[in-house]
Amino acid sequence: MARHLLSHPQRKPTPSTLLPALLSATARSFSGDPPNHSSSDPFLAHPSHHHLSAVKSTHQLLESYTVTPPIKPWPQRLSPKRLISIINRQQNLDLALQIFQHAGKYHPGFHHNYETYFAMALKLARSRAFEPLETLLTELQNSNIKSGENLFIIVIRNYGIASKPKHALRTFLRIKDFGLQPSVRSFNTLLNALTQNKQYELVHVLFKNCRRKFNIIPNVFTCNILIKGLCKNNDIENAIRVLDEIPGMGLIPNVVTYTTILGGYVSRGDMVGAKKVFDEILDRGWLPDATTYTILMDGFCKQGRLLEAVKVMDDMEENGVEPNDVTYGVMIEAYCEDKKSGEALNLLNDMLEKKYIPSSALCCKMIDVLCKEGKVEEASDLWKKLLKKNCTPDNAITSTLIHWLCKMGKIWEARKLFNEFEKGSIPSLLTYNTLIAGMCERGELQEAGRLWDDMVEKKCKPNTFTYNMLIEGFCKVGNPRGGVRALEEMLDKGCSPNKSTYFILMESLANSGLEEHISKVVGMAASSIGIDRDSWGFFIDKLIGHKVGRGEIVDKILSEMST
Repeated sequence: MARHLLSHPQRKPTPSTLLPALLSATARSFSGDPPNHSSSDPFLAHPSHHHLSAVKSTHQLLESYTVTPPIKPWPQRLSPKRLISIINRQQNLDLALQIFQHAGKYHPGFHHNYETYFAMALKLARSRAFEPLETLLTELQNSNIKSGENLFIIVIRNYGIASKPKHALRTFLRIKDFGLQPSVRSFNTLLNALTQNKQYELVHVLFKNCRRKFNIIPNVFTCNILIKGLCKNNDIENAIRVLDEIPGMGLIPNVVTYTTILGGYVSRGDMVGAKKVFDEILDRGWLPDATTYTILMDGFCKQGRLLEAVKVMDDMEENGVEPNDVTYGVMIEAYCEDKKSGEALNLLNDMLEKKYIPSSALCCKMIDVLCKEGKVEEASDLWKKLLKKNCTPDNAITSTLIHWLCKMGKIWEARKLFNEFEKGSIPSLLTYNTLIAGMCERGELQEAGRLWDDMVEKKCKPNTFTYNMLIEGFCKVGNPRGGVRALEEMLDKGCSPNKSTYFILMESLANSGLEEHISKVVGMAASSIGIDRDSWGFFIDKLIGHKVGRGEIVDKILSEMST
């Protein structure tokens, strides 16, 4: 909360050494002590004397000051609509709350209404600021403002998203305290929140008691939510019973109802049951939507029945139902799993042409499959196409392609790709590490050093993997001394080397005849990761296997073991 500053409406006090005496004299004037009219009294000499002497009470004194508003300029005329606009523009949640409170407490003639409370509650709920949100609801309850149900729907929904089902239920039960009768809309929102949080039994209990306890008549959406909860709980039998009871409630099940049950069968792996429900949708004369088709395709794909999934997609297009981004994702992933990169790439290109944005994970999988089949150029073309289609490849996609380019020995193409990526994005530690690893693997330590300097300059902190790659790179080019220096810096920075790094470094030192460094590395290993019996055995075997003169070092190792 921003601190509210008090300023005098008539004149601004100036800093003065007389302030302590002034405050003391002011306190005496309110306590009833007789004033000292001595000519040396600093209270009488102060410019604010005439103002303060006219004040009759503390309340009057406070009223004579104005509170500094949380933002400047503060509007002279403030309507609820304008306040909502100001609050919605604020990125800082605390500042938005201060603006809301300042308007209600200090702006002359301004009074909050339901809309201003709704705007503030919406902002707090979306930010998961539930403590101030509850305080706001209490303030609203204590005011004379007539509330609306939409506010509670927002709160219940966000409690559900935040995995707070008990708070969602408590909010629903609180609606009556605001003089409102909960409707089926808020009830459905509650059931959805509970289903999201796997409170399936509670959903069933509330559904059975909604008429008697809450005077709420369920609609088809209520039934759909109940069926969804039952299917998620793998209780398809009871979901079917609810479906059969829907007409008796005077309701008609819809495509969503049947699609939910179809999804239940798919989750169970029962594609016979799923296909039966799908055919029933068609028999009723309904047209399945993209979601229905996609769920059925996904079921076949998960069982490796790709041809049947393709047939469903063909039927979908023949019936004039357009695939959505999820449909494409399901089929592309299935083609990738089946190592059919050509078909997968064709679908991904169709997806991009229809202006759908593929997920990062899907693009990574596509690049992986292409590169495993040796189609690195096509993977690079895909990366460039994503860039042209305004689907900027992220660090995960870029790192995947860099990894494969380096693995294929195309390290300078990888470097070029990195430079292109850097023009519009900030490389992550993963992206730096992938390219540094590739450079070290190919012995390009100078270029790896440039990348290191670049990442440090951009406040991207190297981690254990970065240091390990650099140490292994030094050893690979026959410069274990550089590896020892990197190890020292690594430990100074608080990064822990893994055992394999020590083994590579020790072997490189031993092969280079740098015995004087070996005991130093052993000491570092003992103090940083602790050395188990197997690792000590490795060190001793390596050292004893080399020429005479290792005895002293072995003695040091044994000494380390004993301590």
